Amino acid sequence: MQKFIAVGDVHADWDGLWAALRAASCVDAAGRPTAPVQAGLYQVVLIGDLVHPKNEGAYERLTGLARFDPRNPDHLFLAAREQVRHLEELRAFQAAAPHAVHILLGNHDAAVLTTSHVLGTGSGLVHVEFDPNHGGVHLPEHLRAWMKDFPRELRVGSVQFAHVSPLPAHTHYDDLFYADPSTKRWFRDSPEYVKRADLSFGVYGHTQVGGGILLNEAAGLAMIDALPARQYLELLLDPAELEPVRAVRAMPF
Repeated sequence: MQKFIAVGDVHADWDGLWAALRAASCVDAAGRPTAPVQAGLYQVVLIGDLVHPKNEGAYERLTGLARFDPRNPDHLFLAAREQVRHLEELRAFQAAAPHAVHILLGNHDAAVLTTSHVLGTGSGLVHVEFDPNHGGVHLPEHLRAWMKDFPRELRVGSVQFAHVSPLPAHTHYDDLFYADPSTKRWFRDSPEYVKRADLSFGVYGHTQVGGGILLNEAAGLAMIDALPARQYLELLLDPAELEPVRAVRAMPF
């Protein structure tokens, strides 16, 4: 039996991430994995999208600027520098317990690696701090190499952790992905996808549903893009069983 602590999309909310991991007893005061994590009794899963603050206010909190301008190269440099600093801390945390800290590749992470898509928000904000073609800077090479190794899913018996959904097409962040509205709606329109994939349970992010974590036990899924709501998901799993999930709950912090 293992406890899995799954945290939704980070989007450079580093204070929220570390607060969640502290609340789950996964990180100590020095920023290192706790004894249960190092022993593998606790497994940490980050569901992807480490980079790109969600809105202008989040960029301003990250950079300390009174008003963030994504067209200002100096502002982009500050946003990139602060994210790099925190990515280094997370990389060190994972390196101290690589068997128990799992980080999935989100579409925002992939966009930083390829710079083939400029992502943004409905308000007109664009995420280009790691795109030299738009005034940003390259992600340092050692961090690129680290992120390139992020898996697109984690399977624990018949339980899946993935960034978007159980559909294989939703793990490829190409033009078709960004043109497909089902990436944001599948869990409401077609929750049966989880069972059709021969999964007993699935944990996904990518879409904030409002009100925190959406837990649909009948369909066997949880949507956990809920860091702004200050929630993470806790699961007790026995991978050897046909139905591995012994308990699942949304945890406030």
